[in-house]
Amino acid sequence: MSDSVVGRSSEAVPSPRADTDTSEPIDNPTEDTATPQPRRRRRWLRVVRWSLIVVLVLVVTATIGGVWTVRTSFPQYGGELRIAGLSAPVTVYHDAHAIPQVYASNATDLFIAQGYLHAQERFWEMDFRRHLTSGRLSEMFGSTEVETDAYLRTMGWRRVAEQEWNLISPQSREYLRDYADGVNAYLRTHRATSISLEYSVLKLSAPGYRIAPWDPIDSLAWLKALAWDLLGNMDDEIERASLLAAGLSRTQVEQLYPAYPYDQHSPIVTAPKAAKTTAAHTSAGAMPAAAAPALADVDRAMRSMPDLVDNAFPGIGSNSWVISGTHTATGKPILANDPHLEPSMPGIWYQMGLHCACQFNVEGFTFSGVPGVIIGHNSRIAWGFTNLDPDVSDLYLERVRGDQYEVDGRWRDLAIRKETIKVAGGKPVTLTIRTTGNGPLLSDASAELRAIGTKPDVDPSGSSAPTAAAPAADAGSAGYAVALRWTALDPGRTMDALFALDAAGNWDEFRAAAAQFEVPAQNIVYADTNGNIGYQSPGRIPVRGKGDGRWPAPGWDSAYDWTGYLPFDELPSELNPPEGFFATANQAVIDPANYPHFLTDDWSYGYRSQRIKDMISSTIASGAKVSVADVQRMQFDNRNGLAPALVPALLVVPQRGAAVKAQDLLRGWDFQEPADGDPDSATGRDSAAAAYFNVVWRQLLSKTFDELPADRKPDGSDRWWLVVTNLLSQPDSPWWDNRSTPAVETRDDILGQAMAAATAELTKKLGDDPADWRWGAIHTLYVQNQSFGTSGIGPIEWLFNYGPVGVSGGSNLVNATGWDPSAGYEVNAVPSMRMIVDLSNLDASRWVQLTGESGHAFSDHYHDQFDLWRTGKTLPMRWNEATIKSSSVDTLTLKP
Repeated sequence: MSDSVVGRSSEAVPSPRADTDTSEPIDNPTEDTATPQPRRRRRWLRVVRWSLIVVLVLVVTATIGGVWTVRTSFPQYGGELRIAGLSAPVTVYHDAHAIPQVYASNATDLFIAQGYLHAQERFWEMDFRRHLTSGRLSEMFGSTEVETDAYLRTMGWRRVAEQEWNLISPQSREYLRDYADGVNAYLRTHRATSISLEYSVLKLSAPGYRIAPWDPIDSLAWLKALAWDLLGNMDDEIERASLLAAGLSRTQVEQLYPAYPYDQHSPIVTAPKAAKTTAAHTSAGAMPAAAAPALADVDRAMRSMPDLVDNAFPGIGSNSWVISGTHTATGKPILANDPHLEPSMPGIWYQMGLHCACQFNVEGFTFSGVPGVIIGHNSRIAWGFTNLDPDVSDLYLERVRGDQYEVDGRWRDLAIRKETIKVAGGKPVTLTIRTTGNGPLLSDASAELRAIGTKPDVDPSGSSAPTAAAPAADAGSAGYAVALRWTALDPGRTMDALFALDAAGNWDEFRAAAAQFEVPAQNIVYADTNGNIGYQSPGRIPVRGKGDGRWPAPGWDSAYDWTGYLPFDELPSELNPPEGFFATANQAVIDPANYPHFLTDDWSYGYRSQRIKDMISSTIASGAKVSVADVQRMQFDNRNGLAPALVPALLVVPQRGAAVKAQDLLRGWDFQEPADGDPDSATGRDSAAAAYFNVVWRQLLSKTFDELPADRKPDGSDRWWLVVTNLLSQPDSPWWDNRSTPAVETRDDILGQAMAAATAELTKKLGDDPADWRWGAIHTLYVQNQSFGTSGIGPIEWLFNYGPVGVSGGSNLVNATGWDPSAGYEVNAVPSMRMIVDLSNLDASRWVQLTGESGHAFSDHYHDQFDLWRTGKTLPMRWNEATIKSSSVDTLTLKP
């Protein structure tokens, strides 16, 4: 039987084992799987009929058969299981939240066990991810996903992962095979309908699909999806060009992208790395002005792509910090980390410990589908990640004529390959993928993007930079296409880095591991049991010949090509800083005055990082020592960093009628944003003030920036905090004027209108007494399953989703429950987990994740950590084997 779902390129790929035929389906021919879907509802018009039938079937099943149908897919936590490939028994202790601690005799058995445990708890999620990264969604969802698959295949995530197979070390390849063996051992003994409830739901709509074996490339390819969201400033690059195309001047665009405030928000590394001897970057802008509309078309087309492509691993921001033992109550470092990602059900992380009589003795947060621990600690060191957010991608406008593209006045042949997309319920689609020297042509990936290449008569004389190369003499009717240059499209060794991090025992070994962490580029904080703390920024950072990556570059001028990557030893790094702590929250890494290389100009603006630093510094200044409990409170800090600048300006603008009482909520407010609270309590008053302030903020953005295009309304990121803060000192700025009225509005006019509109909005939504308003009443979190949870069919969504629930925090706060003012107040990003590692006593460490360990709806562990997460609480991150044994509620023995 052939593998009916795994679309491979013509290149050879490794099988999990030499004696394993991965072309054969593991399970019964009647079994089927489904890839979770992009968040677009139009696909569901084709399956509504089947979905309604399934709902009726589930209702009848629940009535007649009780919970058996649901529970048949639940994992086994206790007893014994026979697992092919093991050389000795493996013991797995599960605590009350089903967090496993795995004890094996060797690394092979350890990773076989990890693969099995991931599969029995999260295989639906794993199956979805490999379809996404391979561009094979059409094999499950039919022709509606062909364009999505074309986009993913054009970038070639799977293709690059296949190339990485021979680049990574033989030992890493062996661990990946071990992990795949564990996954496949689970699949061989389970029918699809006993793997996850989702397969039962999809069986009627996709009867032809069968689960394929897991292979090691599936794990490598997922790392590309992680890197995609963290690829740098491509959205900003497109937005700047789109705003120019919409009629804004370059000065106006620059006002919306202010410089990083180094004097207010200090960077991560403050010690000079090297004297600045060369210009960090040169001005770009060699893009023909007439091509700006083409970039707007690119933007619209890319934004129309499904969220599963654009937000495979949404990195909204993250926090991490590490404090030296000189400032802690324990006398040893304390390390904290909480990555901010799009909420999903189940949460993206899976907690576990991996212990063996080998180099691996580690626990932390893992990704289902990937062996090892991503963030955590071993017996000697701990580490945490935040996104470095360097500019690691560039869009190149290419002059294309037929299957040729222009470079320096000469025409070159495009590299061309063809791939076949299998389509459920339809005929295969042949895809032609074209590539320039800069990268794949994204403009070939959809009808909208292809339209860019048909625009004739682009006038190169509109170039804003006289150094842009003139077109070839025989350019004729050549049009524009758009190519993507991105570091992750070069094969790398990030998988080697993950295994090396898990086994590292000191600063030098940690840095050696980090040197292999090529994509995505990250900030990594470090601590060890000897008392050292450190910071390292690893990753591939491109060196550009010309340009700074802020604007699309002219691909026909080789002067704008990348010339290489920064050497690892020249990336920012520091050990044991004089301040005694590091704090990273996506802010600038280092002041360019102290650093010779260009990283990016598009940092987060440092509000979160400065708040973290202020909390640590104030504790130290008071003479107190920082405890684990202090760090836990810091992670749940809800202070709004914009309010100190905006509230005074609001309070001096007179209001009338009901708006006066609403405005009074801001008097005495301490800028905290709790979800709820009793009316007579400080928490209740804070929540009421937070509700009012945030609605004012939304109204203010809408009224101030009304001239922006509809698809470019402010999203409320901390860039907009700084933009508005700057405008507060310019009361007559043209930005304040509402161009739809004959009058010329000033700052106070718009502030007053925003407060009046906010009062009216909240009165309508929450009642006419401002004291009863609550931030959590409108700032709600609805955690959705990535596939069925977005179907638009109420009963189906009820099965798999959780919420909505009011939550504390907000965008750009330490407790970063993000929301987009252009869309509403609903949460779109969260701290996906929280971890605190105590290097003096690893058993005293703490952790929690957004939902729970299980990927099975109705499991006791589907969302059993959510209330802890929502209220800022954590679980013990147990380490000592005796403690783990005594606290376990189930013991599972895996036998050969």
